[in-house]
Amino acid sequence: MTTMAVIPEGPLLDDAAGRLVRPYTVSGGRTRPTSKLDLLSMVKSTGRVKHTQLGIDHAEALGLCSDPISVAEVSAHLRLPATVTKVLLSDLVDCGAVTAGEPGPAADPNDVPLLEAVLNGLQRRL
Repeated sequence: MTTMAVIPEGPLLDDAAGRLVRPYTVSGGRTRPTSKLDLLSMVKSTGRVKHTQLGIDHAEALGLCSDPISVAEVSAHLRLPATVTKVLLSDLVDCGAVTAGEPGPAADPNDVPLLEAVLNGLQRRL
C-alpha cells in the first residue's frame, strides 16, 4: 500500500493565483501511475477506505468517485494535469479505495464527436 502524505488544512486554490500546491508535490514527484489508466478509464469508489485515512488530494479525488467517473473528469474537477491525476487515482487503486475499468463499448477512443463533447465539457468546467 502506498503511503499518502497528509497536507495541512488550508486553501489549495486561490481564485487569482490558481492552485497553491504544485502538481509534483501532489504526486510526490512521481510521474508514472502504477495502474494502467487512460483518460477514458472509469473509476469508482469501493467504500473500503475512508476519506479521513487519506491525504487531502487523495480524499478529494476519492470524493469524486462515488459514482463511476472518467479519469478526464476527475482531472478537470481537481484542476490537475492528467498525469498527476492518474498517479493519485493509481494510489487509490493500489490501496483498494477505487476500482478502475475500461470504458464501456460505447466509448470509442477514436470517436471524434465524443472527444469533442468531452473537450467542450472540460472547457466549460474550467
